Amino acid sequence: MASAGPSGSVPRSQSGRRTVSRAPTRAFTMRPDGFSGEDGVEIVEESELVPSSLAPIVPILRAANEIEEENPRVAYLCRFTAFEKAHTMDPNSGGRGVRQFKTYLLHRLEKDEQETKRRLATTDAREIQKFYEYYCKKYLEDDHEKKKPEEMARYYQIASVLYDVLKTVTPGKHHYDMYAKGVEKEKASFSQYNILPLNISVPRQPIMEIPEVIYTLSFILFALKLPHEMHGLPMPKIELQNSDEMHKPVVHDLLDWLWQTFGFQKGNVDNQKEHLILLLANIDMRQQSNAHQSERHVHMIRNNTVIDLMDKIFENYNSWCKYLHLESNIRIPRDASTQQPELLYIGLYLLIWGEASNVRFMPECLCYIFHHMARDLHDIISDRSEGLFDPPFQREGSDDAFLQLVIQPIYSIMQKEAARSKRGTVSHSKWRNYDDLNEYFWSKKCFKKLGWPMDPTADFFAEPTRTKNETEQHDHVIRRRRASKTNFVEVRTFLHLFRSFDRMWAFFILSFQCVPHNVFLLFQAMVIIAWSHSGSLSSIFEADVFRNVSTIFITAAFLNFLQTMLEIVLNWKAWKSLECSQRIRCILKFVVAIAWLIILPITYSSSIQNPTGLVKFFSSWIQNVQSESIYNYAVALYMLPNIFSALFFIFLPIRGMLERSNSRIIRFLLWWTQPKLYVARGMYEDTCSLLKYTTFWILLLICKLAFSYYVEIFPLVEPTRIIMSLERPPYEWHEFFPNLQHNLGVVTTVWAPIVLVYFMDTQIWYAIFSTICGGVNGAFSRLGEIRTLGMLRSRFEAIPRAFGRKLVPNHGSHFKREEDDKAPPFDKFADIWNAFINSLREEDLLSNREKNLLIVPSSGGETSVFQWPPFLLASKIPIALDMAKSVKKKDDELMKRIHQDPYTEYAVIECYETLLDILYSIIVEESDKKVVDRIRERIKDSMQRKSLVKEFRLDELPQLSAKFDKLLSLLKDYDENDPVKKNTQIANLLQDIMEIITQDIMKNGQGILKDEGQKQLFANLNLDSLRHEAWREKCIRLQLLLTTKESAIYVPTNLEARRRITFFANSLFMKMPRAPRVSSMMSFSVLTPYFKEEVLFSQDDLHKKNEDGISILFYLRKIYPDEFRNFLERLDFKPSNEEELKERMEEICHWASYRGQTLTRTVRGMMYYRKALEIQYLQDTKDPAKFGRDRSIESYQELQSDSEMAQAIADIKFTYVVSCQVYGMQKTSKDPKDKSCYLNILNLMIMNPSLRVAYIDEVEAPTGNGTTEKTYYSVLVKGGEKYDEEIYRIKLPGRPTDIGEGKPENQNHAIIFTRGEALQAIDMNQDNYIEEAFKMRNVLEEFESRKYRKRKPTILGLREHIFTGSVSSLAWFMSNQETSFVTIGQRVLANPLKVRFHYGHPDIFDRLFHITRGGISKASKTINLSEDIFSGFNSTMRGGNVTHHEYIQVGKGRDVGMNQISSFEAKVANGNGEQTLSRDIYRLGRRFDFYRMLSFYFTTVGFYFSSMVTVLTVYVFLYGRLYLVMSGLEKSILMDPRNQQNVKALENALASQSIFQLGLLLVLPMVMEVGLEKGFRTALGEFIIMQLQLASVFFTFQLGTKTHYYGRTILHGGAKYRPTGRGFVVYHAKFAENYRMYSRSHFVKGLELMILLVVYLVYGSSYRSSNLYIFVTCSIWFLVASWLFAPFIFNPSCFEWQKTVDDWTDWRKWMDNRGGIGMSVEQSWEAWWVSEQDHLRKTSIRALLLEIIISLRFLIYQYGIVYHLNIVVARHSKSIMVYAVSWVVMLLVLVVLKMVSIGRQKFGTDLQLMFRILKGLLFLGFVSVMAVLFVVLNLTISDVFASILGFLPTGWCILLIGQACSPLLKRTVLWDSIMELGRSYENIMGLILFLPIGFLSWFPFVSEFQTRLLFNQAFSRGLQISRILAGQKDIGEFE
Repeated sequence: MASAGPSGSVPRSQSGRRTVSRAPTRAFTMRPDGFSGEDGVEIVEESELVPSSLAPIVPILRAANEIEEENPRVAYLCRFTAFEKAHTMDPNSGGRGVRQFKTYLLHRLEKDEQETKRRLATTDAREIQKFYEYYCKKYLEDDHEKKKPEEMARYYQIASVLYDVLKTVTPGKHHYDMYAKGVEKEKASFSQYNILPLNISVPRQPIMEIPEVIYTLSFILFALKLPHEMHGLPMPKIELQNSDEMHKPVVHDLLDWLWQTFGFQKGNVDNQKEHLILLLANIDMRQQSNAHQSERHVHMIRNNTVIDLMDKIFENYNSWCKYLHLESNIRIPRDASTQQPELLYIGLYLLIWGEASNVRFMPECLCYIFHHMARDLHDIISDRSEGLFDPPFQREGSDDAFLQLVIQPIYSIMQKEAARSKRGTVSHSKWRNYDDLNEYFWSKKCFKKLGWPMDPTADFFAEPTRTKNETEQHDHVIRRRRASKTNFVEVRTFLHLFRSFDRMWAFFILSFQCVPHNVFLLFQAMVIIAWSHSGSLSSIFEADVFRNVSTIFITAAFLNFLQTMLEIVLNWKAWKSLECSQRIRCILKFVVAIAWLIILPITYSSSIQNPTGLVKFFSSWIQNVQSESIYNYAVALYMLPNIFSALFFIFLPIRGMLERSNSRIIRFLLWWTQPKLYVARGMYEDTCSLLKYTTFWILLLICKLAFSYYVEIFPLVEPTRIIMSLERPPYEWHEFFPNLQHNLGVVTTVWAPIVLVYFMDTQIWYAIFSTICGGVNGAFSRLGEIRTLGMLRSRFEAIPRAFGRKLVPNHGSHFKREEDDKAPPFDKFADIWNAFINSLREEDLLSNREKNLLIVPSSGGETSVFQWPPFLLASKIPIALDMAKSVKKKDDELMKRIHQDPYTEYAVIECYETLLDILYSIIVEESDKKVVDRIRERIKDSMQRKSLVKEFRLDELPQLSAKFDKLLSLLKDYDENDPVKKNTQIANLLQDIMEIITQDIMKNGQGILKDEGQKQLFANLNLDSLRHEAWREKCIRLQLLLTTKESAIYVPTNLEARRRITFFANSLFMKMPRAPRVSSMMSFSVLTPYFKEEVLFSQDDLHKKNEDGISILFYLRKIYPDEFRNFLERLDFKPSNEEELKERMEEICHWASYRGQTLTRTVRGMMYYRKALEIQYLQDTKDPAKFGRDRSIESYQELQSDSEMAQAIADIKFTYVVSCQVYGMQKTSKDPKDKSCYLNILNLMIMNPSLRVAYIDEVEAPTGNGTTEKTYYSVLVKGGEKYDEEIYRIKLPGRPTDIGEGKPENQNHAIIFTRGEALQAIDMNQDNYIEEAFKMRNVLEEFESRKYRKRKPTILGLREHIFTGSVSSLAWFMSNQETSFVTIGQRVLANPLKVRFHYGHPDIFDRLFHITRGGISKASKTINLSEDIFSGFNSTMRGGNVTHHEYIQVGKGRDVGMNQISSFEAKVANGNGEQTLSRDIYRLGRRFDFYRMLSFYFTTVGFYFSSMVTVLTVYVFLYGRLYLVMSGLEKSILMDPRNQQNVKALENALASQSIFQLGLLLVLPMVMEVGLEKGFRTALGEFIIMQLQLASVFFTFQLGTKTHYYGRTILHGGAKYRPTGRGFVVYHAKFAENYRMYSRSHFVKGLELMILLVVYLVYGSSYRSSNLYIFVTCSIWFLVASWLFAPFIFNPSCFEWQKTVDDWTDWRKWMDNRGGIGMSVEQSWEAWWVSEQDHLRKTSIRALLLEIIISLRFLIYQYGIVYHLNIVVARHSKSIMVYAVSWVVMLLVLVVLKMVSIGRQKFGTDLQLMFRILKGLLFLGFVSVMAVLFVVLNLTISDVFASILGFLPTGWCILLIGQACSPLLKRTVLWDSIMELGRSYENIMGLILFLPIGFLSWFPFVSEFQTRLLFNQAFSRGLQISRILAGQKDIGEFE
């Protein structure tokens, strides 16, 4: 027998028992997770290493691991069976990882065979039989009801495996077979479940006892009545393979019937069955709560429940049918006695959606599929013939017929289109994305072309690979063209901005009035008016001025022509997809636009002979109609459509109704004004909202126009007139247009920056107005009313009442409404407050002492006053004692002082009553109690007679207080091991206390003790109560009240704890809906996409040091020192050194992970929702007074039955799914990092049983022809006792992420596993807080709030708190910027502007609305890079409403390092560039009303375009100055005496653009928001600190980032997801890394501007005396400095000398490393240089030509400078030959450089001497030429430097053109020269940047200053960054 390898056969012994053959000669050991098992790393069991293609053997191996301890031999037999099964499944070991796994398992078997012994029998056969019998009796036959379902499921699974092993070891029949069948039947009852254990009958689960769940189940689940009939439903034919009756599918319910009828997958059916049950149960629970009180006991599913669910699910389908004028196929029989048909249709849609995979992004495609399947369903259920019917979808041998026959063809064409896109790098116009494919179903022609079943030859399925595709089918050839784009083409051009927002541009160019369409006054009109003689606005009434102003209509006609032309040109590739009426409309609009463009100029020219003024026009209109100008009639006719539109604007409800109408008559009437589209119809807000945002924009535009007219335009008019009136000045260079009239070149130069500023400064005004509006809005929302601890203390008494109004539901039968109105719910408030404080303690934000000061005691109801938290009562008792000492005369004075502070009164009363309670509880003897009674009576009597001061010596009270303090200490620390000693000490103290009271304090108290005789007091005490925790808490609280002398105003000390407490308290006073009962709340899910981010910091992660010697753990301990101390205190652990600290590394890893941006932190935060619901449910159903106040999350477990029901309710109300896309890959990966992530995620599931993980499983299995095939599944798992347990597995048509962007595809595959009516999208960098989770019920009520009327919200925007602001100054800047956006920014967007969309997380979606309309994001490659905002666009266009709510917040992390932040900004700018091209922006821009369109533009792509125009303004200004200086025009004009007085006005106008360089615009909202929430004094202080920390430099730098990536994306593409990394950044980025990142975006542009400024300063003499103009120039210098040096200023340790030296070495190594092929960009400059040109290789010819044209600007330097050289000026030559000679010189220089390059290549290695001779000859030649020039032609040194300044830009121009022409040049010898030229320029730029860094590094104080600059915020919180960066450790930390 040959030796058995992984693919060899398994031998059989003579006895018939199979054995494993001898071991191979070479041992092979597989380390499952890549570790050796050393270093404390856990080895993963082999069951978790199984390749995906061998998944069926996993249960066998898990069973082996489970029974290993009970019977190792049987475990060996299980592994042997697993090996045989694996060998049978893949005999050739062709699957991925199969060979290695089988080899590993084989060696494990060889080892076990020798080491394991039989325990129960002599043979393996008898051993397995006996153990099977023993196992079944022990685990399966007894006490089912006492065991958990999960436990029983595991036992039955193992029993099933043992039976399979038994059959393998002893083939044939035996007496266990019948018993095994029973086990298999029972096993099905304990199958793994998600939320509802539908198959488990015993033990009964609490969730299955919820009445709504019971009746929903009875509503859906039913048994067979007749053999082939179920409630009137005919039964489908079920074909069985191998006639296996045991595995015959059983139809139990409606969804099972749909499964067998339409061929859905079993996993999908099970998933949607639970989904439907939970939806119906939850909706019914809410309806039951709204029902009349008398009806609530009737638990049955209401008819309205199903109808409501149908309305929500089929709203989009019904709308689609009406749009296409189709009859809905949802046909409900009128005589239906049940709602069975409705449930069938709902179930059918959910099953289609659940199996649609990527097609879920195409909602109308799903409507098309459902439409036809619903028709099939109706035909089946309406067919009354008896007998079985053939299912519409059948596929032999498979249960995925629907997937293969319907979804797979659609997926295949999507995959081919995506492949053609080459991951989004190909032009969008060449492939169809999700939107194109979905919009195919917006036309009725899809029914004709596609049909049903779908025709594979339809144009929808046309191959995207070639223009014409030939497909052979059935022996004939079918020719078809590639399908065109649908309705829209995403062409890369900036003209999209005009096309989408043409009304806005027309407005700014032409018009202003209170109506939104082209009517009259703006830039053109303002210039004309300003140009008039008077210059006042009243001059418009003059005839000539009015005539000139009326030319705006000609301009309007031109703009209209441009817009209609763009509609045709840009949409040309979608022309075929348009309906005939749409094409006619486009053509007619184009013809009409041309007609008006001809008519208006002609009629205007004729009207010049008959001029008319405005007054004359109106006064003589009626009388002299015939004599009027024909131009006036033409204008009136031209404006007629706009006038009608303006009238409709006033009556928006009517217009909205008309636009949403599907009537053919109305569609015909609107045909001209509105294209026929399914979405974006009638998007108009209510009248109130309309008035608000209209008023906002009218006020803004008035301010903007007034500023533009009086500051920008009018002051320039007079200087312009003078310039135009001057004679032609002499030029100082060769002028190509010397006869240009009126100095138009100068006028253009002067006006160009002003025009750009005019178009861009609306963004400034928006920033100002939105800041003011947001501030006012926030103030009215009561934000910041409680922002300090002092404010909290002063208003704490009102908080319980506010809590009762907001967080306590309207009570049912347990409580009366009247009681709620009279008294605050103190018990419930204390309940929630304590859970909040305990959570803060568990998160280590509080110390034990602070927790005790903040907690409300559990022993409530024992005092006559509410026991407020001790932090309110701290120091009140010592103060009261001082008061008592000072009062000598009257009780009234003492009482008056005590009553002045209510908390003092509360403290005194509580202390007195609690002390009495403690004394009575420990005293046993009646005589002792009598002593206490007499003292109490004496005090009571004296208080009634107001003689307390007279009868008691109150100055002795401090002595008594000290004794009580000692007594409480003894009681608190009572030791049961030494009771006698403690009892004696306590008795002695009590005796002392009584003596002090009776003898020292009471003036007549001596008789109290004498009455008791000689008997010893307090000899017998009852100290049993000391064992109770509540009693000990009472002692601790009383001791705190007695002894705390300092005020607790600074408690808590942790800033984060303060913020959370004050925000929670403040939110209770804000406007929010009242919370419903938990059972009545809306159910919701949370979905978190995860890829490969950090899950949990490992010990190695925490101790790994960076280049400065800093570990994450050390860093975190320095940033959060107080939290680390609290953490150690919580563990009761006091390490004396670092080694002892390592003993608790598991807890430390969690502590650190909760402070990073990890999945562990996110999961902990989201699980607070569940904990909050459990607490609130118990509050709803129980009176908290009955079980005490302090019910923390853990202590609720005491109420067992109530707790189980609370957990059950929480299960059906809340679901948390983490979409770990690569979890399956990580599970089998050998990479230590991946394996660690898998184990950590598994631990999260085990620790959080309600957590679910969805992942994409890739199964690679061999096929029949010897190849392997990959199959993909969506899998949902949960945590078991030890492993993950698979719940659902749904086959996919292919890899989902092959089609679209990764994150939305990751969300989409997992969304089918979410539940509920709402869905919260939470990212991996987010956190949540338990106090905010308590408000989730409130925010979900917003979906049903009546204040929105018919416009119910579909997305609820929530406030975010950025928790990463304390890391560094950069993180603080980013935190403030992000905070202002997610608070004041989104507040204004939502109200009043009504243009808030979805900006990421943590928004809450109306889940049913969105899953039927394409999901919660869009996923097309590249175009939907910013996938989140497109969800908001989609929701708005489909009739949704997006709101924003700030009474609840969610934590969020942000990038904290310079490079991380820049990557994030680049990603967002890329996304906005792609948005600009998208159909969503176009449709919203076209269909919004005018003012809402303005809001939309300036808050989305307009912000980025304005940023780009800002930078462009600087370029235009400086190049204009360069033109004026180099041509000599500026000098000649300014020397003209007539223009001297107008210079100041020119300067004022030019200065208006300087504010943009200061980076202050983004700071305005920050200041307002900080002022609102922290006070304006704090805001002013933070603003000053930010400026001192160079925030302006940072924001100015980010302006460059936005501009570069936005512009490049629109022009060339190249947008991509940029992972930013979310770690702690205290590392030093090398110079080469910064250079690679910012070279093209900042450094090149900064150096260009610097050269412009240098040239202007050298050759220009203007404005030298003007301080204002110097300020303008300085602002540009500031911009240059920011762009060049910000990355180094904000780079830690950048100015340390050693780091500088290392950076230089690294830079030179990178620059000199030649060879780009196969090398990464980090290794070689050449590889990086080539990669930087990727966008040029993939762009269009049009973009390349534009790039070349723009590059030509660099030639102006050489052209201007050569005419200013002394050598030229001396000869007064202005000939063009001078410029030609300069090019000869330039070419000679390039030739010389080429000769050196060739020489280096030819002679550099072998003929070094020849190379040196060549260089020497060239040097001598250069010296000779220079000598001749200096001596003969009088060349000067300044000429040499000037020439360098002129030639360097020319070389850069050549380089840029060469790069643009790289496809041509790469084939020639010139490419190497271009590359070497590029290397030379990079060396020069690097040197210029490095020199200042090197110089400053000489001075140590610079590095220290930079450290303080970067980390000042952390310094204020105790961070010693200087030690961190030096790698030192705080030696005294543990002392």
